[in-house]
Order: sequence, then structure tokens, then C-alpha cells
Amino acid sequence: MRKILIVGPSWVGDMVMAQALFISLQDDARALGQTLTIDVLAPVWSRPLLERMPEVNSAIDLPFQHGELNLRGRFRLGRSLRKEGYDQVIVLPNSFKSALLPMFARVPQRTGWRGEARGLLLNDVRDLDKEALPLMVQRFVALGRADGEALPSTLPRPRLVTNAQSVESAVQALQLQVERPILAICPGAEFGDAKQWPAQHYASVSSQLIGKGWQVWIMGSGKDNDVASHILRELVESEREHCHDLTGKTSLAQAIDLMSMAKAVVSNDSGLMHVAAALGRPVVAMYGSSSADFTPPLTDQVQLLSIDIDCRPCFERVCPLGHKRCLVDLSPELALSALARLVSIEQLTHEGSSAADESSAGEHGTFCES
Repeated sequence: MRKILIVGPSWVGDMVMAQALFISLQDDARALGQTLTIDVLAPVWSRPLLERMPEVNSAIDLPFQHGELNLRGRFRLGRSLRKEGYDQVIVLPNSFKSALLPMFARVPQRTGWRGEARGLLLNDVRDLDKEALPLMVQRFVALGRADGEALPSTLPRPRLVTNAQSVESAVQALQLQVERPILAICPGAEFGDAKQWPAQHYASVSSQLIGKGWQVWIMGSGKDNDVASHILRELVESEREHCHDLTGKTSLAQAIDLMSMAKAVVSNDSGLMHVAAALGRPVVAMYGSSSADFTPPLTDQVQLLSIDIDCRPCFERVCPLGHKRCLVDLSPELALSALARLVSIEQLTHEGSSAADESSAGEHGTFCES
């Protein structure tokens, strides 16, 4: 029996992608006839994600703010972990402070990528070849293998598992109805406005599907209240009855459970996009200032939409040129066409939500409009 501690990342999307590492480790252990226990040390907010990953034994809360050093607190927590008897720790973040706890915990094998003088703290330090491992998920999975060992030909994909009872509890708590097929839209982006598809575009897509018998759930945090209100203002009164603003009203656990009920998802490049992909939901992902080259949603049921113009991707929080053409020119019609490639909108409307599973098998595709 082996015990591995993972120091997890600090963003929703990155934590979702880290599940590929957890799956890979468990697959390798089973192939060797071993029993493997995986614990994940991560920010408190990530617990609902980790609880929906069957490969994880337990989540250990990291009680520090983002960027906080708190050397004394890290030493105390690290010392408390010594009794767990971990054989290895894999450090996914690239910061110096993220490697302190493993040293304080005296884990025999401390694995991570080289950087920020971490060679003082880690004893299994890897040199990252970014060209050989262009994707974040590849870099995560590679840390779970011997140094230099080739990756499997097919990487495992994140797959969050929800519980029917908790899903029903979330529906009841928010007083939602599920008779109509559900389009979940995720109009926020933690990084900034340059990643946000215009509210009027989300409203146009919502209006079209509501007219075909769907309902719309607007997902996001309290920071997304303004854009959600904008979307609702763009709809006529009869349409608002079928568009539900859930921004800031759900916990992360409830958001995951509710997202699992969606028949399709339209999202900016955000953490919720990765959650939707890991739930097996058909996803239309809108890319503006960012690119899917490093952290694409890991699913076959996806359409990646972007505009092929010279100034993107710029990776800026706010459009440096002030026009945000990369998203403004990404029309609602393109999103509707992408949805139609993933799900049979009319079939869902006529046959009800029971047709969703049969009609949601889409193909991976990237559509670039010049």
C-alpha cells in the first residue's frame, strides 16, 4: 500500500484538470497490484470538487490566503502531517511556498518542477520541457510518473461524479423546475473582461432556446451579478420567466450539482467551463483574449469558438485596443450553430429532457471565423 499527498492548484479549472493525474496514479497502481491512497492538500474552496473525484481519499484544507506565506502556520501543518506516513508528495503549483509543507512534513520523495529555488525543498526535481509537454494536463500527469518516463498514449480525462440526492437537494433549495431542457450559461470570467463574451450575445442565444422550449440557468459567483442582470434586461418579459439568475446564490457544491443537469453549456474560458466538461456536458466555449492551446476543456463534446484576428490571443485582462473584437464579432449565430452540432435542439424540445443523453454525443471541434 502506498500513500501519496498532492499539493493541489489554486484555481477551479486547474483543480479539475488535476483529476487526470489522480486517475493516472490509480490506474498505474492497479496495474502493479498496489493499493494507493491519494490525499489532496488544497484551498478550502476546492473541497466540493475533490469530494466528487472518486480517486481522492480525503481533502486536507490549506488554511492560508492566496499568496500568504505564513511560515509558522505552514510548519505546524507540515509537522501535523508527519504521522500520515506519506511515501511521496507531488507539488503541482510552481511556487516556492507550495514546496515548504512537504519538507516540513518530511515526506521521503518530494516531486515537482524546477523553479523558484525549489531544489532546496524538493528532492525529486524535474526539468520541464515546455515543447514536449505543451498542455497543463500533460505536465500534471508527467509528475506522477518516473522522471523521463513517457506519458500514456491517451491521457485520462477528468470525470466528476455527482450524487442524485445532493442534486435533488440543490434543485429544491433554489426552487427550480426541471421539466424544460436546461441551457447553463457561464458569462463570468475571474481573469477579466477580455475573456467575457458580451451579455447581449448570451441574451440572444438564451432567447432563441427559450423560444424553442428550453430554460436558461445563469451560473456564476456574486461577482457575476451585473452581467447576469444585463442578460435578463435584454430578454422580453415572457422570456425572463424561463431564465433563472443563480449567480451568487449557490455554493460551489450546488453549482456543480446543478450543472450536471444541463443539456448543454455555453461558457467563457473559465473554471465553470472545465467543470461542465468534467461532468460530461456538451460545451460551447468562447475564447477571446485567451487560447485553448494550454488548458482546453478535456472532453470530446465541445466546440471551441474564436475569431482569427491578428491581436488575439493577447492574454490581457482588458482589451488593450478597446474594441474587444475577438468576442464582439463572435456572433450568437455561431454559438447557436455550434450548439446544434452538439445537441439536437429540436429533438430535446419535442421529446423532453429524457432525450438528452441520446442527443448529446458531439464531436470535438474548433471553429475559427476570420
